[in-house]
Amino acid sequence: MTKYSVLCCFCFLCCGPLLWAQPMNKSSFTVVPLGVKGGIDESNLSSYMLAPAGTHEYVCLDAGTIYYGLHKAVEAHVFDSSESIVLQHYIKGYLISHAHLDHVAGLIINSPDDAPKNIYGTAYCLNILRDKYFTWEAWANFANEGEKPALGKYHYIYLSSDSETAIAHTSMYVRSFPLSHGAPYQGTAFLLRRDSAYILYLGDTGADETEHSDKLQMLWKAVAPLIKAGQIKGIFIETSYPNEQPEKQLFGHLTPRLLMQEMTILSHLAGAKAMKGLPVLITHMKPTGHPEATIKKQLAALNTLQLQLIFPAQASPIKL
Repeated sequence: MTKYSVLCCFCFLCCGPLLWAQPMNKSSFTVVPLGVKGGIDESNLSSYMLAPAGTHEYVCLDAGTIYYGLHKAVEAHVFDSSESIVLQHYIKGYLISHAHLDHVAGLIINSPDDAPKNIYGTAYCLNILRDKYFTWEAWANFANEGEKPALGKYHYIYLSSDSETAIAHTSMYVRSFPLSHGAPYQGTAFLLRRDSAYILYLGDTGADETEHSDKLQMLWKAVAPLIKAGQIKGIFIETSYPNEQPEKQLFGHLTPRLLMQEMTILSHLAGAKAMKGLPVLITHMKPTGHPEATIKKQLAALNTLQLQLIFPAQASPIKL
């Protein structure tokens, strides 16, 4: 199984990214990135398979790229089964943070060959899937709601920020939180739990400062006790642009400065000690005109909290 890449602040500045071995403590979750970027590369768009460690109870956190990511994972011997078997049987459902194409294209394109399963999301997100994508004019309605005939392969499960929802055919539960992604457009954060271990996944989001919002502040207040208790095993959060990106051209995204500003706010709630070494997986870097090395270098320079910065690579498993 391929190891994941972690940016060591000092080593990056001197030598570039290194392979970082998993700590000796037992992992709680396995992540297989099927796509990690934002932007124009349709072969590598946001999609992360997540399962409790030692199981094939995977869900997809967003679904921008599916088949090509599975192909790369099978090619790398991450899975012993074929792409079709993993798609139909290992992936138990989809958690969609928002309905922009770079987060749902793989789900739509692969739907004819998929098996019946649930799509989890907020009403805001699922209504777009129902009314704009899974229609007979745009594609075909493989879901259980919307234009007739509704084929019923997928079932929409509407999430609430007030309570957990069991994820069918897994031992995991999920709770959703609203995000601001270029107000008034909405995104979603998912807090997933298996027993007493948690993963926090944020879809695309702007900072409260630039969004004139309190969505991240409310999320940090909710998860700070879990971080303080050591129960959150990793946070997925985007950093789409380098610091040089003008605020008016952020389009509801984060830069290294804004990300670390938000992490500092979280540390005031959870405590700096709890934040030290916390795995933070950087997602959705835009490939066009913005070298990833610039974003990584800026993050390293601002990482005074000593977060464990992880840069997922397509088809390279991560243990959390």
